[in-house]
Amino acid sequence: MSEQKDKLNRAMAMIGSGRITRREFVQLAIASGMTAAGATSLYSSTARAQPKSGGSAKFGMAHGSATDTLDPASWPDTFTQTAFWGAMSNSLTEVDAKGEIQPDLAESFEPADGAKRWVFKIRKGATFHDGKTVSPEDVIASIQHHRGEDSKSAAKSLLESITDIKADGPDTVVFTLNAGNADFPYVVSDYHLPIMPAKDGKADWQSGVRTGAFVFESFEPGISARLKKNPNYYKSGKPYLDEVQFLAITDVGARTNALLAGEVDYIGRADLKTLDMLKANPDIEITEIAGYGHYTLPMNVTIAPFDNKDVRLAIKWAINRKEIADKIFLGHATVANDNPLAPSIKYAINPEPVFEFNPEKAKEHLKKAGLETLSVDLSVSDAAFAGAVDAASLIRESAAKCGINVNIIREPSDSYWDNVWLKKPWCASYWSGRATADWMFTTTYAAGAAWNDTYWNNPRFNELLVQARAETDTAKRAAMYAEMQQINHDDNGNIVLVFNNFITAASKRLGHGEVAPNWENDGLKIAERWWIAT
Repeated sequence: MSEQKDKLNRAMAMIGSGRITRREFVQLAIASGMTAAGATSLYSSTARAQPKSGGSAKFGMAHGSATDTLDPASWPDTFTQTAFWGAMSNSLTEVDAKGEIQPDLAESFEPADGAKRWVFKIRKGATFHDGKTVSPEDVIASIQHHRGEDSKSAAKSLLESITDIKADGPDTVVFTLNAGNADFPYVVSDYHLPIMPAKDGKADWQSGVRTGAFVFESFEPGISARLKKNPNYYKSGKPYLDEVQFLAITDVGARTNALLAGEVDYIGRADLKTLDMLKANPDIEITEIAGYGHYTLPMNVTIAPFDNKDVRLAIKWAINRKEIADKIFLGHATVANDNPLAPSIKYAINPEPVFEFNPEKAKEHLKKAGLETLSVDLSVSDAAFAGAVDAASLIRESAAKCGINVNIIREPSDSYWDNVWLKKPWCASYWSGRATADWMFTTTYAAGAAWNDTYWNNPRFNELLVQARAETDTAKRAAMYAEMQQINHDDNGNIVLVFNNFITAASKRLGHGEVAPNWENDGLKIAERWWIAT
């Protein structure tokens, strides 16, 4: 290696720490044989790839509601999840960019007794924002916060298998389950389960004191949240940013304009219709990740006419999913088949038959239901997912050819999650997906789960859910999950339209590493993981 090349490599290593200026680097690169344009480009790309501390950033979130709170039991969408969990809190474990489970606030976890017991060691030196050392009592109170008889927490169903939680010394917590569960470390990584300080034996969620990369500063529900850097964070070198602000901008056009005007540095759920325009902007970076997310149309199976299985099947056959994927998602989504498990998830199958637009089959099921025609209301808003309103229009057109009249009710975006989802009989929704079959099924398809948005209760499915969770034989477990996916596909009222890509847009002043696919906004941890690059 020539002396000049060696100097250039060493100079590249110095960019991230700010020990060499752009001008100095360009001069050195030109001396080694590069063009000025090439040297400038290399400096910029290298600078963006090197984490460095300092600065502030504003993130435009696709969600937010006036009823949002600091209580993790009630966090419904990406605003509260990204700000108050990903930025401000930690769970015992976390899912990495590869979809693997890793220790977080716990420094280790080990199974015992056939995975019926799980032993978690709390990370040494981990403290809350007020300086208090994290203890087993804090962990126990945080988990119990979701388990009470009157709990409405979305995580309650995930924790029903726990029969006992106890401390074992100053830094160890032992969970005892009613049956083995090899996926339990995934369960405790859920964003509803941050560790909070115990106060009088209960989790103190009101104070906003947590363990995460950022400290609570201010919060206006449905508008914004401001956080500042935690100087005592246990993850060395993180976070990189000094301050962050999350802005609730539910209208996709307004989010796009805010990014273009420099009012925010990042937006979630970029507008697919203007994506080419954003890509053409040299100051903006588009990130597209194929994760586990999916867009859905849940029908409440306890309310007529959706309580009739043949009505549900008629509607499933009356939807032209490919047309929706092509016209609404413009190649940024994959047609789904009423199975919430993304193809990349272990044990996922593609049930038969594959639902596609088929007027004959739709009319056949209407006839079985004793109907010649059917009229139903579909409540939608682009708050559910960008393009939901337009997708509903296509559904209305295709369903009309099947004798089904779909009356579209366009709901207000700012109150959609409070007044429509889980309340209206048929509506639009979305799921970020989950990294394991058990996690996904337990969260939204188990009988009595707080977020079971079809209110479905299938005894055989529920029986298999418990059995599969404890099954250690891989082949037997695969067969159980295959049967569960088939039952869900055939009987449930949830229409899974497409698996959507996570598409975001950001100013190139922000830098980042590999983006995680498990949740939106870099696994909801964008504030902790990203930095100011230029």
